[in-house]
Amino acid sequence: MIHYIADCHFYHGALNTKMDKRGFESVEAMNEYMIRKWNDKVTNADTVIILGDLSLGTVEQTNELIHKLKGKLCLIVGNHDKYLGKEGFDLSRFEWIDNYREITDSQKKVVCCHYPIPFYEGQYRKRHNGDPKSYMLYGHVHETRDEELMQNIITMIKDTPYFPIGSEHMSTIPCNMINCFCKRSNYTPLTLSEWIRIGNQFSN
Repeated sequence: MIHYIADCHFYHGALNTKMDKRGFESVEAMNEYMIRKWNDKVTNADTVIILGDLSLGTVEQTNELIHKLKGKLCLIVGNHDKYLGKEGFDLSRFEWIDNYREITDSQKKVVCCHYPIPFYEGQYRKRHNGDPKSYMLYGHVHETRDEELMQNIITMIKDTPYFPIGSEHMSTIPCNMINCFCKRSNYTPLTLSEWIRIGNQFSN
């Protein structure tokens, strides 16, 4: 089973009290809660694709963290993953580390990037019943003004008419993007189908 999650920001106290206002009594309590939610869902046979900004801890703190988390870890690099490349960091804990990756999950293409990409590979592809063949999963914007702007862009794209190649019937442009911000899933890594359901709740 493949799970996804973005912007955990372990050890980032300022996000708890300011930007995200997560409401934990301390950064230690936040870390413990997120580890528990992760391990309650994920087994060691599962794969977890982290869509960036896993930890703001030191190399030692982050090494300890990744060995507490269950699953086969894969990392899409975020702008706050500063432990990467530092001496002593345990890269062997990850199946792969990349800035961008396209994978197949449940017979769907999944475009993985820390940053939202409104025009992504496979965007126009649909099945005969109209279901999308591709999804773009992202993080970075949390629940900020930038995410509100992103949702406005997604709505504008979805409302734009066009004629598919070889068709006489007008359609609208697909845009199946999901913000996998950890707070939206109560800090729990979720499967693609679970994120699709959550994404539908937050879309305009």
